[in-house]
Amino acid sequence: MARPRTAFFVSDRTGITAEMLGHSLLTQFDGVRFNEVTVPFVDTLEKAREVVAKINQQGAADGERPIVISTLARTEIAQAVGEADALFLDCFEIFISPLERELGVRASHAIGRSHSVADFVNYHHRIESVNYTLSHDDGVSNRDLPEADVILIGVSRCGKTPTCLYLSMQYGIRAANYPLIPEDFSSTRLPAQLRPLRGKLYGLTINPERLQQIRNERRPGSQYATLANCEFEVREAEALMRQEGIPFLDATSKSVEELATTILQQAKLVRRIY
Repeated sequence: MARPRTAFFVSDRTGITAEMLGHSLLTQFDGVRFNEVTVPFVDTLEKAREVVAKINQQGAADGERPIVISTLARTEIAQAVGEADALFLDCFEIFISPLERELGVRASHAIGRSHSVADFVNYHHRIESVNYTLSHDDGVSNRDLPEADVILIGVSRCGKTPTCLYLSMQYGIRAANYPLIPEDFSSTRLPAQLRPLRGKLYGLTINPERLQQIRNERRPGSQYATLANCEFEVREAEALMRQEGIPFLDATSKSVEELATTILQQAKLVRRIY
């Protein structure tokens, strides 16, 4: 098997943008394995030179030129890193320069514009929504539940919590979640606290075999984790959601990103942050 190619994601901030863009690009090459390395906070020429040395050292060890995907805003720092013996992909040069030409305006090339604490409105919405989601996880609290933008329901361990956290972190959505339990199925009705909020409800379901695997990792050998119980809970939860006219998604083979984006679109939620 061929040795992996090393890809560096270099940024003057957290590196999240470089990681997301770079990883998305690299996944298009099925026959190549990549060793992905994120190098954040490269905001001085001294740090840039250190990164160049690291890139060149890795290239010598690999016997192949590394790939560098950069979101460095300051031109002089990007040029310094671009001197490394590597394929250097400057996202600002690739995207910003054509935009400057088209708009007839020079970009600011300011560091951290997309994730800046100085962007107080975005920052406030992110913190507020995450706090709300953590306070309304797994039906822990019904206080202020009507203030939720969306309430995810479904059986325990079907993916509600990570989906809610992604919605709050990425989109600023106040997302609560509430587990459906066997007692809810015996009444064949939504829990009383959810009935007035039917319009905010969105469901998740999951393949019973996959649910059994997840639950067995958490509570091995328990009744809670048996296949028969998982099949029962999934069947009853889906029947309840259909009866109540609540839309739901199968989370079995979908990523958290896919689930959150689909819910955002289908539930017509308004994102508060970018």
